[in-house]
Amino acid sequence: MTDSEPQEIVARPRTAAGVLFSDPAGQLLLVKPTYKDGWEIPGGYLRAGETPSAGAAREVTEELGIAPPIGRLLVADWAPHPAEGDKLLFVFDGGILPDAERDAIRVDQLEVSAYEFHPPAHLDALLIPRLARRVHAAVAARAQGATAYLEHGVPQP
Repeated sequence: MTDSEPQEIVARPRTAAGVLFSDPAGQLLLVKPTYKDGWEIPGGYLRAGETPSAGAAREVTEELGIAPPIGRLLVADWAPHPAEGDKLLFVFDGGILPDAERDAIRVDQLEVSAYEFHPPAHLDALLIPRLARRVHAAVAARAQGATAYLEHGVPQP
């Protein structure tokens, strides 16, 4: 490329990672952020140079005070936000949390004020629509033993 050629604008998405945890009854772990309304899955934005799986593990430890193993990637979602720009969001499988891990959960009270387990059928009422679509896709990917690529929470071929 020469100085006279226009420079291509390269995407620099905000990147976040979350974890899908269940209890033995199949209910999903959701957290209540202190800084906004509604519920989320545990997770958050990555730090510079941090891998998505490492960021997901760090966020779980920061928010819940536990450090269970983080499993395979369930979902990668390209989901730009009108006010925040390009976003790339990952959801990893945390599996079924054993009793000892569930009993050890201590929310940080800085980013998260509470946690609860909810049936997947309640996701649409608890989560914002784009997150509900992503979590539903993660539940399906887990059941199928697959990884899903999404755009705006919608599975792509």
